Amino acid sequence: MSRNLKITLAYDGHEFHGWQIQPGKPTIQGTLGDAIARITGETVLPQGSGRTDAGVHALAQVANCILQSPIPTTGLLTALNDKLPATVRVLQIEEVPPDFHARHSAKGKTYRYRIYRGAICSPFLAHHVWHYHWPLNETLMNKAAELAIGEHDFTSFAASDPDRATRLREATDDDEISNVRTICASTWRRDGEELIYEVRGNGFLHHMVRNLVGTLVEIGKWERPANSLTTILEQKSRSAAGPTAPASGLYLVNVEY
Repeated sequence: MSRNLKITLAYDGHEFHGWQIQPGKPTIQGTLGDAIARITGETVLPQGSGRTDAGVHALAQVANCILQSPIPTTGLLTALNDKLPATVRVLQIEEVPPDFHARHSAKGKTYRYRIYRGAICSPFLAHHVWHYHWPLNETLMNKAAELAIGEHDFTSFAASDPDRATRLREATDDDEISNVRTICASTWRRDGEELIYEVRGNGFLHHMVRNLVGTLVEIGKWERPANSLTTILEQKSRSAAGPTAPASGLYLVNVEY
């Protein structure tokens, strides 16, 4: 009897070429699929809630796959963590209805971006933050971040996506075709030497969070006015926004269903 399993996992993305399987390269999807095959003998391609890029981390990524194996979820969790590298941990496995899909069923996501502001960044932290110690006006950055809240066309913050054509063919609703997204929280906060950006919304485009961060840092450097985010959104052009922030500081925090 087949079972649809929802798998919640955390990973350090530094050693991986992102979520999506790629020939000859280590990816989270491929690594998880290989571990499942070694335990159950079944070849599956776990479907993730989103395709995190190379170097991006996750605190609670969600995937699902259909398995015939009768192994109890608790036993499968233990077995997977025994087979997976230490940089990938399965946190929870649940049986879910047949129509559950990690990406299509998602209602919202939260991302976090960490900027280390100290003069010297520990080598043990270097792959998990963006080290930026130059002066920034954090008040301006927070004012600008609030302008992202609401429903907007985020074309200006979307990178060229090589998989977009495939996703359009697979699209089940207008939200996957349009670049319009709704952001309900967009804030910066301080935690010691770290400046942390958290953004929550119903969906995100390719590189959207990293492009937002890169633009907000330019505002913090007084290279753009705080209200420029509104103008950038209106222009609907990637060239209007700032650079893409490094992948190392980005974390997928939570997926809502």
